[in-house]
Amino acid sequence: MMKTTKTLLFIVCAALLSCSDSLSDGGNNTETVKDIEGNVYKTVKIGDQWWMAENLKVTRYRNGDAILRVPDNTQWSELISGAYCNYNNNVKNVATYGRLYNWQAVNDPRGLAPAGWHIPTDEEWKQLEIYLGMSQTEADDISWRGAPAGGKLKESGTVHWMSPNTGASNESGFSAIPGGYRDSNGSFGGLGSDAHFWSATEGTIRGAFRRYLSYDNADISRYNYRKPFGFSVRCVKD
Repeated sequence: MMKTTKTLLFIVCAALLSCSDSLSDGGNNTETVKDIEGNVYKTVKIGDQWWMAENLKVTRYRNGDAILRVPDNTQWSELISGAYCNYNNNVKNVATYGRLYNWQAVNDPRGLAPAGWHIPTDEEWKQLEIYLGMSQTEADDISWRGAPAGGKLKESGTVHWMSPNTGASNESGFSAIPGGYRDSNGSFGGLGSDAHFWSATEGTIRGAFRRYLSYDNADISRYNYRKPFGFSVRCVKD
């Protein structure tokens, strides 16, 4: 009887777990999360935070509304509302590098992140950086700071990053890859060399804070950047 009861409990628990949009391996600080379109992302626990370990690729807001896709350079440069694009307007880049979003999409009240998740604030980025070894003074600084924190965030090796991929250890499990950017004029650059991630925090009326990792630097850059740029997005759990 005892053995039968334990077996039934195991089956019930397994069934409940399989129905969840957030699945944990229980011991290795990893989970997956699913967005509104069914895209599944690896996640990782770093300190007290859960982060996506892959770049966002969703094309709909959390309420189901479509995010505007803008391939045209002139139209992109004139945007005042949320939009996304595929790097170099090539859908083949999406599976590996995710999509690029302007800050208006990041800030849209309909929600860019999956349910239960959100776009990290500047302070949440700082929390991550301090956990990886930065001092508070370094974290509050502008531009390049905090080696080797940047290296701890970057995927190691040169499968996606250009050589030398300085300091890359991926000690955190964040697995940052160089998805490049789209300039405010619509031009693309940086695939293979640059990883840019938006925060949800405005720095000025025209800009918002982003983080930048480079193939030739173990630091991580914090800077207030223009909202029309297209950058990658990582989400953090509520």
